[in-house]
Amino acid sequence: MEQPEVPISTEALFQEHAYFVARFLARLGADPQDIADLVQEVFLVVHAHGGYRPGPARPTTWLGTIAVRVAQGARKARRRGGVTGSETVIASAVSDDATPLEAAVAVQDLRRLAAALDVLDFAHRAVFVMYELEGEPREAIAQALDIPVGTVDSRLHTARRKVKEAFERAETTPHAPRPLSALERRAG
Repeated sequence: MEQPEVPISTEALFQEHAYFVARFLARLGADPQDIADLVQEVFLVVHAHGGYRPGPARPTTWLGTIAVRVAQGARKARRRGGVTGSETVIASAVSDDATPLEAAVAVQDLRRLAAALDVLDFAHRAVFVMYELEGEPREAIAQALDIPVGTVDSRLHTARRKVKEAFERAETTPHAPRPLSALERRAG
């Protein structure tokens, strides 16, 4: 007889997946100065659920679903408060081992990707980030977001097209130079 899988505690989930949740929230467009608070909010929800109980969704899919809802709530609150978001912190994704030229190109590409993601509405962005950037299966995304797999496919198709168009537009649009952030100066 097969033993049921043991729930994973909030503490164990936090230790193993807090970085994933923070990165996922950043990719969803969360304001960088809010990410630590949003990660905490995600794990408060996890704690209220008594940790993760193994089932059809992987822990990262389940945490991603909670993070999507927390990020949506933060966006709504920000809109009500009239606060505008700042540029997503992406420069930290650049490897310390990169040459200065490689680091500069990576930072530029990451900026273009972040700007391309900004053209998506939240529903399309969530599906795109979960599938393309986090590698979640379509079926798990559908279950996590409580939508049909066909809707996941449709949103993914639309999101890919819009991101590609925005990324290509950003590639051909001349940009005025701007000062580098502290993270970018360290990377380059």
